[in-house]
Amino acid sequence: MPSGADVAGEGTQARLAASLRTLELTVRRRLDGLLQGNHLGLVPGPGTEPGEPRPYQPGDDVRRMDWAVTARTTEPHIRETIADRELETQLVVDLSPSLDFGTAACEKRDLAVAACAAVVHLTRGGGNRVGAVVATGDRTLRLPARGGETAARELLRRIAATPPAPEGTRGDLPGALEALRRPPRRRGLVVVVSDFLGDVDWERALRALRARHDLLAVEVVDPRDEELPDVGTVVLADPETGRRREVTTTPTLRRRFAAEAAAHRGRVAAALRGCGAGHLVLRTDRDWIADVVRFAVARKRGWSGGSSTGIVPSPARTGVELHSAASPTGIR
Repeated sequence: MPSGADVAGEGTQARLAASLRTLELTVRRRLDGLLQGNHLGLVPGPGTEPGEPRPYQPGDDVRRMDWAVTARTTEPHIRETIADRELETQLVVDLSPSLDFGTAACEKRDLAVAACAAVVHLTRGGGNRVGAVVATGDRTLRLPARGGETAARELLRRIAATPPAPEGTRGDLPGALEALRRPPRRRGLVVVVSDFLGDVDWERALRALRARHDLLAVEVVDPRDEELPDVGTVVLADPETGRRREVTTTPTLRRRFAAEAAAHRGRVAAALRGCGAGHLVLRTDRDWIADVVRFAVARKRGWSGGSSTGIVPSPARTGVELHSAASPTGIR
């Protein structure tokens, strides 16, 4: 007869499986409806296979002008290209204790899993493979790159089911990046998912990966990472050191906190830019799928000759659209 612990464990696994199925359907429905084409703009480069012609837009690369269509229509046209190549994508997923936190629609950890699901959906297929290095600070999990829908689902399940590290455990993003770099892997796309809090001590390891791979950094942000609410006296805790401090959220403290947070995010953005990484910011208080779409469109525009910073623009907050403010994964 199964014990109570066994029954509880089976129930947790069933809820996890159901949550991941819901997340997969959400990603499929919204991304497939908003973006077109192989790899949907996350894969480096525009590809080489000829695609459909489209009207010329200011900033397009004139070397891709389709003169035959231009002559026939008397309007300038360029020909799109299709990225039809076998790709190996490696996820570096930072699940350190600072991600087990959230004050808006979900925890940052939930949003990190959702970001992984979006990347997997946008890069799988056509013989492509996806693998991962998952780091909690307490342990590092290597998941070899495999192709196929079943392997992709198992990859996401194992990422989502990774147990949290004990409070007081420091994250080790540089170690996770080094674990991916050695031994050397075939050239491909490396996607780093993290909140990038703490010291910017990962820059050297990321730059070393850039020598062989194309890079995309997904920064997961919660509003409380940027500003303190006016709540009077509160106890602040650092989950990666275990330190706690009681403070009073005076206007001066709140301004200093916001300034330091903005300066840190500026250092992170500059370091990522210096490493040649695309920079996608996802927030727990914003529609994360819409941000993925904006980023992919900006990347595609940049590859076609237009100007693009690779950073998602920050639209005015118009409310959270994460399914009635629910967690994107439903994993709590």
